[in-house]
Amino acid sequence: MALRAATGLIGLMFLLFVAVLAVLILRERELARDAAESRAAAASQVVATNARWITELSRQALGRIDEALGAEIDSQDAVTTRQRVQEAVARLPGNVKTYVADAKGDLLFSTDPAFRPISVANREYFTALLAGVRFHVSPLLTSRLDGSQVFVFSRRLDRNGAFAGAAFISFDVTLFREIWESLSMDDTSTVSIVRDDGQLVARYPLADGPLDLSGYALFTEYLKISEIGTYPAVSPADGVTRIVGYRRVPGTPLVAIASVSTQAAFAQFWRNTIMTLAFAVPTAIALMLAIFWIVRLVRNDERTRAQLVETIDLNRMLVRDTHHRVKNNLQAIMSLVRLHRLPQELKTDLQGRITAMTAVHEHLYRLDQFTDVDAVSLLPAIVEPLNAAFARQVRIEYDIDPIILHHDHATPVALVINELVTNALKYAFPDGRTGRLRIALKSRPDGATTLSVTDDGVGFDPLAVSTGLGSRLIRAMLVQLGGNEHQYTFEGGTRFFAELHLATTEREFSAGHAQAAE
Repeated sequence: MALRAATGLIGLMFLLFVAVLAVLILRERELARDAAESRAAAASQVVATNARWITELSRQALGRIDEALGAEIDSQDAVTTRQRVQEAVARLPGNVKTYVADAKGDLLFSTDPAFRPISVANREYFTALLAGVRFHVSPLLTSRLDGSQVFVFSRRLDRNGAFAGAAFISFDVTLFREIWESLSMDDTSTVSIVRDDGQLVARYPLADGPLDLSGYALFTEYLKISEIGTYPAVSPADGVTRIVGYRRVPGTPLVAIASVSTQAAFAQFWRNTIMTLAFAVPTAIALMLAIFWIVRLVRNDERTRAQLVETIDLNRMLVRDTHHRVKNNLQAIMSLVRLHRLPQELKTDLQGRITAMTAVHEHLYRLDQFTDVDAVSLLPAIVEPLNAAFARQVRIEYDIDPIILHHDHATPVALVINELVTNALKYAFPDGRTGRLRIALKSRPDGATTLSVTDDGVGFDPLAVSTGLGSRLIRAMLVQLGGNEHQYTFEGGTRFFAELHLATTEREFSAGHAQAAE
């Protein structure tokens, strides 16, 4: 009881240790997550501030361009107009390019060195102005002039109350690289701005191309709840899991986003966790080893108790068996069986078993009690009468080493063989089935002896008869033979195997009994 209590206490301590460790790790993870959310929220504020600043500067610059173009935007000298436009956007950040288009969408002027006359009549940043919008922000575009990723601010140009053209300011998306670097973000974290209709405007590191996020959780769920917030998500742009911070940019149709990679966010957490586990795992292993050691002690104690109980049961059973076999006349029992009105199958079964037991009894007790027994002659004398009694078409094979059994071990060996062969003949070969039964008793160099009984029949289920006298007799005899453990296997039939410790001299017999008692 003391060992059980100690085992329970140590087990409880181990579970408590694991629980505390798990709570600490989960707490650290929550702290890392909170820190990542705070960082994403702060970064989104920086992105929003810059987006609002760029939008306002562009709005003002487009107004100056409108003034610089004069009353007739297509009648000015190209060189003079380009110079005035450049002065209007001189204070804008990044690689800025400006364009002016007429009412048909044909480009008239540009500060782009790669400029060539093209039509932008089908571009959204022109068609929106044509439809009456005064100021427009485009989604992410791929420039038709140099293939770079850009986004465009455009302004409607009216002359004499009519639509006369449009002015455009184009920003290279790499403008956001400075913002990204100022936030000390890693390569898997991003900054971006998105229009409130879900169209991506700019992203750094660069996206593969234009992207519609209107069906993304930000627009279907989070922005409907709050204009500022954070949430975890898998990016639709590259499939990376991030902590996303977002906020609407006041006075603009834009939403600023800063996404912190969970890999970067939890890097310190994993380093701390590894250091914690480096201490905790050896401690847990030590506790587990202590538990296993104590459990082993408990099991050894239980095994010793079970062996003592089994020894007592063995002694009681041997007394009953000796009384049964010596006091009663087996032939009288046979006669009584014949006289009773029993089903023929049952009567045949009973007569066969009694005949087999009579043969075993006669063979064993015909010998002088002080004479050792030759296993080579003992085992066939037990098996052959059984085979004849059951009248099976079974070929019996023997593989028996020339072992001389101590007379006190002869009876247990005979009883075990009798029960095993009876089970095989009774269950393994039904309905006249032919087969083979092999009995082997082999000695090993280490002094042990192996006993196996193998058949190639249909076998039987030893668990179904585990409470019968035969099975109890087998277990009891194996204990006396120093073979507490035995096993059945069922590959191509049934095989019984046990390791015995047989004695061939009085000294070995006494030593074996003394060891079993310990």
